[in-house]
Amino acid sequence: MAGSPLKRRTFVLLGAAVAAAAGARTSVAAAASSAPAGTPMPVRIVDDRATPATRALFAYLKRQQGKGILFGHQHDLTYGFTFTTPDGKASDTRAAVGDYPAVFGWDTLILDGDERPGTEDGTEAENIAALSRCIRQGDARGGINTLSAHMPNFVTGKDFYDTTGRVVSQILPGGAKHSYFNAFLDRVAKAVKGARRPDGTAIPVIFRPFHENNGGWFWWGAGHTTSGEFIELFRYTVEYLRDTRGVHNLLYAYSPNSSLGGDPTGYLKTYPGDRFVDILGYDSYDEAAGPTPWLDGLVRDLAMVVRLANERGKVPAFTEFGESGTEVRDPQWFTRLLQAVKADPLARQVAYMPTWANFGGTKRAYVPYPGHVLLPDFVRFHQDPYTLFAADLRGVFAARTTAVRNGPSMHLVTPTDRQRVTAAKSTVRVRVTPAGASRVTYSVNGGRARPLRLGADGYYSGAWSIDTALRKKGSATLTVRARVDGKTLTDSAVVLLGEVAPLPAGWVDDFERYAGDDVAVSEAYTHLNTHTLTLSPDHKSSGSYGLAYAYDFTAAEFTGIGKSVLADWSAFTSLALWLRGDGSENGGALEIVADGVQFQYRFALADTSGQEIRAPFSEFQPAPWDTTHATAVLDTARLAKVTAFNLYLGRGSGAVTKGIVYVDDIRAE
Repeated sequence: MAGSPLKRRTFVLLGAAVAAAAGARTSVAAAASSAPAGTPMPVRIVDDRATPATRALFAYLKRQQGKGILFGHQHDLTYGFTFTTPDGKASDTRAAVGDYPAVFGWDTLILDGDERPGTEDGTEAENIAALSRCIRQGDARGGINTLSAHMPNFVTGKDFYDTTGRVVSQILPGGAKHSYFNAFLDRVAKAVKGARRPDGTAIPVIFRPFHENNGGWFWWGAGHTTSGEFIELFRYTVEYLRDTRGVHNLLYAYSPNSSLGGDPTGYLKTYPGDRFVDILGYDSYDEAAGPTPWLDGLVRDLAMVVRLANERGKVPAFTEFGESGTEVRDPQWFTRLLQAVKADPLARQVAYMPTWANFGGTKRAYVPYPGHVLLPDFVRFHQDPYTLFAADLRGVFAARTTAVRNGPSMHLVTPTDRQRVTAAKSTVRVRVTPAGASRVTYSVNGGRARPLRLGADGYYSGAWSIDTALRKKGSATLTVRARVDGKTLTDSAVVLLGEVAPLPAGWVDDFERYAGDDVAVSEAYTHLNTHTLTLSPDHKSSGSYGLAYAYDFTAAEFTGIGKSVLADWSAFTSLALWLRGDGSENGGALEIVADGVQFQYRFALADTSGQEIRAPFSEFQPAPWDTTHATAVLDTARLAKVTAFNLYLGRGSGAVTKGIVYVDDIRAE
């Protein structure tokens, strides 16, 4: 979601199967380019039973690459500064430039009555019908529909910003809240299937669940779930909607948040796989002090996304963007953005770029309205031949296509990679689609293969008994294999075993609990902007490991990591940690989130000897951007309500943009 307070305020198949999939993509592209005129175009998408219009939409977006970028707007017909009562025709975009956006964005919050035209007192059926109606109205205005999903916390019942409860692990198969998640997806399925044209055909929708997951502001984000859990949640969502609920008018989009420094490793860390994604998206809002750093990083990341999409036969998209400052800082913001994207031969190939909703009140006007300082520039943005609005679209759903059938695939559903299993037994679940398997097995650490049986729930499953000796080792590699059509499909996961002793009161981390696993320590933290976390056996205060925090300011002025705390620190007087700086002029900030306020203590990175830092709570100040709490004090009342610890590194006046800082033993004392 654009402009969220947290975002503004805080800094497979293996082996031969992979090669076969790559070859299939190449052959599909070759067939499409060499097919005789009038021959249906072959398309490979997640749902090989998708409706003709859905296949045609995918083909159109691929065909459009490099010819122009479709402009989009969230809630264009339901929220605005130029109208109060939605009628399906009034639009801030239309008021600004005389045309509708090419892409209309909606959200599943309509289903809960939290965004209109859904209503809090509406029945389930009424709010489902409201979302279906939005999709029909966007289609009637000549646009393409997308659907994002700000899902409630299924554990606590609160909203998507409530990151407590390890929600993802609870809603995956076998989890205590799995049925709650299914019920939510049932409503999505009804709304999407109910969005039909007058002739009865289903309207295609681009579904974008679990967006910006590399940030920590949503319960499905970094630090609140593991990459393995996220991947399986995305896969489960696709398979449930497509295979269980029979929804065949969806394309599926994956969209991490900026900044990634152009590094595909970070982007692909939670990638569900080519079998589950049609559109490679990317979200980014301009929150920089000036346009150049943001634009440079944006173009670098978009080029990376386009490169990955082209390699995989996917559609690249700039799935959310906007100017998120508290005031307009650049009256040519839209055209500067467009020119920067157009100037890069790869970045210019993104298919569409939607901005966020004009919710009104004190929130940003992402689409300028008459009288707004950015309106003249937005008009020029609209007039540029490279931007496409609704009136510019031709033949979006007209292409004659044929679906390339997806071959069999298999993935390990539970336990997920780096999941901690504390019990003596765990259920191994494997999904094989679309074909059945003659034999499915699991093995532990390369040992004897044990059979898994197909159940009524559609999973091959079996009980894994974990003996005491294995649990004492702390981890095991679980490998599953399926024999399908004469081929063996394989997947595996590293499973963490046994209980971890709780840290003493006041402690954030001692970096000993990860058994030397760099992936595990990275999964435990939220991440903002470009950096790498690894365990360091050489630079530490005590024990076997410290943390090596390698930062990169190439694409951003700062970077940050964070950890949920949820503790009462009222008995303590200071925050302490061991720190070894890198000798640069860059700096850092310790941040304590207490009673909803972010308090910071700044420090230098000049010392390279390694030393204890003790920051008295009395010296913490509210974050400088938080004018609402400018006079707040980190007193005992607030320290009783600590929810998170964050560590930020920021660029100083020197030339150093990359370095490594070592930390250890972070605790209140």
